[in-house]
Parts: sequence; C-alpha cells; structure tokens
Amino acid sequence: MANTVLERAIPKEDPRQAGWAAPAPQTQTLPGGGDVRGPIARTDAMTIGGVTSATTVLFIILMATATYGWSLVDPAPQGQLEIPVWTWFVAIGGALLAMVAIFKPPLARFIGPVYAAAQGVFLGAISRAFENQWDGIVVQAVLITAIVFGSMLFLFATRLVRVTDRMRRTIIYATLGLALFYFVSILISLFGLEMPLIWDAGPVGILFSVGVCGLAAFNLMLDFDLVDRGIAAGLPKYMEWYCGLGLMISLVWLYLEVLRLLSKLRQ
Repeated sequence: MANTVLERAIPKEDPRQAGWAAPAPQTQTLPGGGDVRGPIARTDAMTIGGVTSATTVLFIILMATATYGWSLVDPAPQGQLEIPVWTWFVAIGGALLAMVAIFKPPLARFIGPVYAAAQGVFLGAISRAFENQWDGIVVQAVLITAIVFGSMLFLFATRLVRVTDRMRRTIIYATLGLALFYFVSILISLFGLEMPLIWDAGPVGILFSVGVCGLAAFNLMLDFDLVDRGIAAGLPKYMEWYCGLGLMISLVWLYLEVLRLLSKLRQ
C-alpha cells in the first residue's frame, strides 16, 4: 500500500521529457591522448541488477525471520484461529519504519532489512495461526502470490499492459481509499462494531477480497514502473533499496490479502 507514496521519488513524466532523460554524450580523454565521443558510464546511479540484489536480500531476511515467527506460535486446537496479540505490534512497528524510509529514501538501505525482519516475524506467526485452522492454506497462498507476481512482471516486461498516468492515478486513489476504509474499520472496531458483509465469508466479502487482491497486484505494476523510470532517470544508488522496499511492501500486502481470501473460501 505504501507504493502510493513511492511515486514522490521521481516525476510522473516520460523519461524523455522534462529534462531527466539519459545524459547527453560527452567527450572522454583516454590515457595517452585521444578523445572518444560517447556517454560517460556512471557508477552512482541505480541499476536493474542493484534493485534485484536489494530485493533478494530483503526477501531472504523476510523468509528467515518468518521461519522464526512460525516457531513462536503454539499449535491451536483444530479449527480455531488464534492470532497472538504481539504479532500486531511487530507489524505496526515494521509499517512505521517503512513510512520513515518512504519519506527519507536514503535511509531505505538501513531500514529495509529491519522492516523485512519485522514483517517476516509477523508473517510467520500469522501464517502458523491460519495453518492451524485450515491445513495447507499457507502453501496455497505462497503459490498464488508467486504466480501473481510472475504474471504482473511478465505483463509489464512484455508491455502487454502499459502503465499510463491514468492508470497510476486510478491505482493510487483506489489504494488511498482502501487505506482510509481500513482505518475507519479499525477505529469502529474499538467500539465493538464491524463493517457488515465485508469481512464475512459470503459473496460480498469474497468479492471484496478478490478486488483487494487485484489492487495489490496492480501496485506491483507501479513498483515495476518506478524501477524502470528510476533507471532511465539515473536516480541515485540508494534508490535500489528504496524500490526493493516498495516491492517487499507490495508482496507482503498481496500475500496477506490472498491468505484472507483463501480463508473466506475455506469457510
């Protein structure tokens, strides 16, 4: 969900406009004399390899701590969903750290691993709780998340789906609207009230979860687009971690929503 504010890192215009295209060819002087006309290679700009490496490191940390989080939850009686209260504090702490990195991109390389560790513990614990109630649901959620990620990456890489300004605005506004809805739901739940139908396992609740999963999937598309435009713009090296963190946030969100959807279908 934090992808809605990752957009602030670079302009929304096409890389060939607004003066942030690739640098023009420059003259280089070779050792021993002689000039070569061409672009000077930069070592301080983000690259696709750097983004891939940063994302991989964050994913490994998340998986390692997820294993630890799984071990912290005791098996519950079959058919009972018991989520430890402490897991929510870990999740909130990780989310707050992510917000700091979002508004202070240079800190992403330090905050990203801490966020991945915190969310890994949270995901491991909540996955164990869901697995206690619905056997095999975690494997299904992981597979679906991986398939969705691969599908969105394929659609973006092949340009079968193009990220336009209209698409960006639509996804961003929809995500902000959903965030506001979740906030209101949490607020009224403190008074013992619940949103009708949405959280139930009925047709309305299932359709709602399908829509949220779709929105999370398209946030991945915005992440891919951000990486693509950031590389074209020659953004600083620390943006590799910034983009990796954005991808990790989207994947965590997508997995949780898939887990919620599968639990409704199991009911």
